[in-house]
Amino acid sequence: MRPRILVLDDEESIRQLLLAFFERKGFDVAALSTAKEAMESADRERFDVAIFDVNLAGENGLELLRYFKANFPKLPVIVLTGLPDTDDLRDQAMFREANGFMRKTEPLDNLFEVVKSYVRTQ
Repeated sequence: MRPRILVLDDEESIRQLLLAFFERKGFDVAALSTAKEAMESADRERFDVAIFDVNLAGENGLELLRYFKANFPKLPVIVLTGLPDTDDLRDQAMFREANGFMRKTEPLDNLFEVVKSYVRTQ
C-alpha cells in the first residue's frame, strides 16, 4: 500500500508541484485548497502525513494545525510557509505540536526526507 499525503495549499502552482513530486516518489496525494476540504478529507480517509501552508487565503494554517492535533494526534503535520520572517511562525507551529516546519524555498528533497522519516516510523 502506497503511503498517503494530505497537501493543503491555496496556491494552485504549489499544490500541483507537491502533487507531482510526491506521486513520482511513490505516494498517493490528496492536494486540497481549503481547511474545510482538509478536515472533511481527514474525517473520511487515512493519511500518513499532512503538509499545510501557514497562510491559506483568509484561513490560518496554525489554527488548522491545532484542529488536526486535537482530532488526529498521531498524524504527523509539517507546516510550510512562503512568508519571509519565519522565526515566530516556526515557534508558534512547534508550540502547536507541528512535526516539522519548512520554508517553501527549501529544496523539495529536504521536505521528502522529513516526510519519509515519518512514514518509516509508523
